[in-house]
Amino acid sequence: MMHLACIPNLVGGHLGGWRHKDAFERPVMNLEAFIEMSQIAERGKFDCVFLADGNGVRDMDRPALFAANHPSARPSFFEPTTLLSAVSMVTKHVGVVATATSTYDEPWMVARRFASMDHISKGRAGWNLVTASNAGDALNFGRSEHMGREDRYARAQEFYEVVAALWDSWADDAFPQEKASGQYLDPTRVRPIDHSGPYFTVKGPLNISRTPQGRPIVFMAGQSAPGMELAARYADALFGAGTTKQDCIDAYADIKGRMSRYGRLPDTLKILPGVSVFTGRTAAEAEDLYLELQSLISPALGVHYLSKMLVHDLETLPLDGPLPFDDLAEETLGGSSLRRYIIDMARRDNLTLRETYQRTLPALGGPVFKGSPTQVADEMEDWWRSKAGDGFTIMAPVQPSGLSDFVDLVVPELQRRGIFRKEYETTTLRGHLGLPEAPSQWQGKPAEKAEHGIA
Repeated sequence: MMHLACIPNLVGGHLGGWRHKDAFERPVMNLEAFIEMSQIAERGKFDCVFLADGNGVRDMDRPALFAANHPSARPSFFEPTTLLSAVSMVTKHVGVVATATSTYDEPWMVARRFASMDHISKGRAGWNLVTASNAGDALNFGRSEHMGREDRYARAQEFYEVVAALWDSWADDAFPQEKASGQYLDPTRVRPIDHSGPYFTVKGPLNISRTPQGRPIVFMAGQSAPGMELAARYADALFGAGTTKQDCIDAYADIKGRMSRYGRLPDTLKILPGVSVFTGRTAAEAEDLYLELQSLISPALGVHYLSKMLVHDLETLPLDGPLPFDDLAEETLGGSSLRRYIIDMARRDNLTLRETYQRTLPALGGPVFKGSPTQVADEMEDWWRSKAGDGFTIMAPVQPSGLSDFVDLVVPELQRRGIFRKEYETTTLRGHLGLPEAPSQWQGKPAEKAEHGIA
């Protein structure tokens, strides 16, 4: 079956989405709206909802633009594990996936937050491991500059290993909690991890018992070569794998082809490329929505956002002139896969600056599926059967109407074709994704044979 995640971003997946007449009136710190979005996703039988996150308010050096039309600068946003723990109390099935960075967080705190969320949700939690692409975040963590790519990924590998070891501190049966005997826990069923590495020293054990899923699901989003390697080695699922169908097919084969060197089977990693969906009852309705939203992006915002994506100031250049290809640096400290795609597209199609941002911003550089429910389902099925992904991460341009329209119009068409579930068959996110049981250092080791227990 196809797998579906969605991003319940209240301002929508299009830069002009929050200004649309059908969008939420007051999206800032609106818990009730996030709950509504998550319940819509659950009504649509989605595998999970996913919240991206950052660690700073961007564009504070441009107050006029920031104040006028730029919610993507993340000026006000819930801490995602806190928010999704609340969401999990008013949903029963849909998974809840939050982002935490390995560059500016600590393994102990991440292990504890996500173990807590897995217990609270009864086995529906996921951690999106990112290395952080926004260089400005460094300034909020006592650092003067962003960590280089090589160091970020080396730290991320060790970070994951420490978190996984902490999640495995306790055996499943470590807490008998027997009132009659007075035994609360079994000290032979817990271990410190005693980790000492280049980046972290962590004794352990974690002060939370093993979670309902064994370990929360680990998502990643890397499209660079180091990101693909990290995902092939450790990830349970991957958000975003390309900007075109062929890109996604190539990335799917590449990442899954790397897994055997780590003793993993390809189906133990689910790849869900992000797509923006513009749909309506007819293709004409979908096209009208698209054009209406495009009109809500001002040239100033379009150029500014494209400048951010290309990591190069374009704001003094003529709108109907070309990009300055010779001046665009080859590498940056942040993400570069999308950046290369935009540059190649503009060069190949001889696009002006205006045409480049108009083509790029509807999905922030990602694929766009636009049309009637049948047309959107056709494209989704084609990508899925072509092994461009195991499913999709859906971004709706306007919220809540965009996600609701997808659930009411496109999901029934996928179900009619027999390629998406009609009902949830499991209670955990691991089960929804069809992933195997999480490994544990305690497997096959009964209590009387355990070693190195804590007295």
